[in-house]
Amino acid sequence: MPALAVAEALRERGAEVSFVTAKGRSGTGIAAAEGFPERSIPLRGFRRSPTPRNLAVLGMAFLAVPRSLLALRRARADVIVTGGGYMAGPVAVAGFLTRRPVVAMEADSRLGLANRVIAPFAKRVVLAWPLRKRASGKYLVAGRPVRRSVLTATRTSGRRAFGIPPDATVVVVVGGSQGARTLNTAAADAFGPEPPFHVIHVAGPTQVDDVRAALPERNEARYRLEAYLGNLPEALAAADLVVSRSGGSVFELAAIGRASILVPYPYATADHQTANARWLADAGAAILLPDADCTGERLRSLVGALLADRRRLEAMAEAARAMGKPDAADRIAEAVLEVARP
Repeated sequence: MPALAVAEALRERGAEVSFVTAKGRSGTGIAAAEGFPERSIPLRGFRRSPTPRNLAVLGMAFLAVPRSLLALRRARADVIVTGGGYMAGPVAVAGFLTRRPVVAMEADSRLGLANRVIAPFAKRVVLAWPLRKRASGKYLVAGRPVRRSVLTATRTSGRRAFGIPPDATVVVVVGGSQGARTLNTAAADAFGPEPPFHVIHVAGPTQVDDVRAALPERNEARYRLEAYLGNLPEALAAADLVVSRSGGSVFELAAIGRASILVPYPYATADHQTANARWLADAGAAILLPDADCTGERLRSLVGALLADRRRLEAMAEAARAMGKPDAADRIAEAVLEVARP
């Protein structure tokens, strides 16, 4: 989570950081688990199609503003950092009403709706990517912040964590927190049940049983199948090659210098995952594999070719590292503290 990466950097600089989150959402409780005070407010997102449900959501949004005011008062906030999404709006409004400076953080390759509304009134807008007509003044292109656990994990520590020999070849397959059915199916077909290398496959909690059923006799010592990995940074560090969707993880792969095969989610907003994948592919750091072409046969062929050409694999890793911005969280933290100073 980009917000947690910035929170860690701020805490290292002596700042007190707390979170305001939407109650009941999948990310609720993550900040608290990392030791940050967290206040949750009931709120849901609007549906794009007209529906009576949106009237209830509108009412929740209005009530979220005074609830955000109370949360800011209890936290004695000097500055507000928003990370996009529908929770950002009420908290930013509460900040404007109390004359607290707002720093808007955009982690994708386009400004989301909330940030497009907040940007004109924010003191700073921090971007992961250079955006047209938004590259000067209040805008800071810092890259997408990456958590310390990603940056500090090493090939040695990762392989030790998973009981993999130091000289083994490792492929990590991950489709995001909820998994990716196309990627899961292709990976199971391409590498199971007896892979010629070590596979760490994070299938997602709703899809892991389907993958397990497709591989009833897999070699569990070489094909590790997980619903979720709390120590995913160690898995990425252990990898020679990563096969994944191309959300915010592309910045993690760049920061640690890992070659990848990226399969963009075809229904992502404004097709931003394809833009993310192309960013690394154009730099020679990744191969972009369209979702429609992601079959077991195609994936097996691509992975096999890369693992057989170690020079190319190493060149891709170096190209990824050259694109990385491992200091993004630190740069954003400094910008936040600058805004907070009277």
